[in-house]
Amino acid sequence: LGECMPEDLSNIKGIGRAKACQILAAVELGKRIASFPRKNQVQITNPDDIVQLFMEKMRYYKKEHFKVLLLNTKSKIIEECDISVGDLSSTVIHPREVFSHAVRRSAASVLLIHNHPSGNPEPSRQDIEVTKRLSEAAEILGISILDHIIIGDGVYISFKRKGLM
Repeated sequence: LGECMPEDLSNIKGIGRAKACQILAAVELGKRIASFPRKNQVQITNPDDIVQLFMEKMRYYKKEHFKVLLLNTKSKIIEECDISVGDLSSTVIHPREVFSHAVRRSAASVLLIHNHPSGNPEPSRQDIEVTKRLSEAAEILGISILDHIIIGDGVYISFKRKGLM
């Protein structure tokens, strides 16, 4: 249902365009509720915490999305920032966009998250280079990058666990 268009549902007997739109609106609300951090701030202790929050939302994206989670000194989420939306296999990431949010919100650390629409979370050479460049910028700013998570279709890669950072 997450990928259906109203026209797809309208082809089912008994479902008109208005009902199809209601169904898809309910599905979208469910997705947003499931991915919204709870009122009491969520503490991130390991990559599985991030994946729990973002897997279902990001695994079905048709384009590459790059997000940054801003964390306080207790590793609790301050804010989720959408940094870039690319194409099927890449997105442009610049340290200025990543860290402007972190500096403005006084984040102690950040988590980098992006998806691979192909479903394969294996990091590309570009992913590794971008992470290295962002790590260098973070060091200058005094902000820690705790991890970079790549989400595929039901699977993920943690740069930290893989020894890439």
